Amino acid sequence: MDTALLLRRRLVLGIALALLLAAPYLWFRALDFVFPFPWENLQRPPAVIVLDSHGQPLRFFLPADEKWRFPVRLSELPPELPKALVASEDRRFYWHLGVDPAAVARAAWLNLKRGKVVSGASTIPMQVARMAEPGPRTLVSKIRESFRALQLERRFGKDESLEIYLNLLPYGGNVEGVGAAAWFYFGKEPDQLSLGEIALLTALPRAPAGYDPTVHPKAATAARDRVLAQLANRGVF
Repeated sequence: MDTALLLRRRLVLGIALALLLAAPYLWFRALDFVFPFPWENLQRPPAVIVLDSHGQPLRFFLPADEKWRFPVRLSELPPELPKALVASEDRRFYWHLGVDPAAVARAAWLNLKRGKVVSGASTIPMQVARMAEPGPRTLVSKIRESFRALQLERRFGKDESLEIYLNLLPYGGNVEGVGAAAWFYFGKEPDQLSLGEIALLTALPRAPAGYDPTVHPKAATAARDRVLAQLANRGVF
């Protein structure tokens, strides 16, 4: 075969292969441009705490949406809190790219085996996407959340995503984020939480009404104990 012809074929093959490999990224960038993430939904006004000279709260002022919301930085939290949430909610958080293929496969198998939805595969970025853009729990919503999770991963580092997640978690009624939940349920700063209190705050967003310790103390205690057992079984603490 002519050498020039062989080189041309190899060049064409190389270009075709490069385009094939780049196709997912190009599609993502195109969709990212057409369907931008609603970043403004992650920026929510905080409540204000007025403290006395001893650091004790005197009065709270809520924002216009009447939410108890006290944003915290990851560095201000006890290390056990984010560690417990990651271990319980998204074990491969620091390894996946927003969507966990292993969790998706496991959930699909369990749901198929039981003939109904018994397990989800929502990662922390996917949950952030759902909180930023609420909607019905449908297959279309899951696909949208997966895409939004990839957008989040592209923009934020892992610690930034985790911090956003901790400040958006729903804790029942108008309580939002671990900072407000620590004050509302335990009357203390998040860095003063015990391991049992951390376990309850890990479980509570899964069913804020059902696990509300002020209304359903037995259910809240049982949920807390399940999280503690889970963390112990996984060797987290």
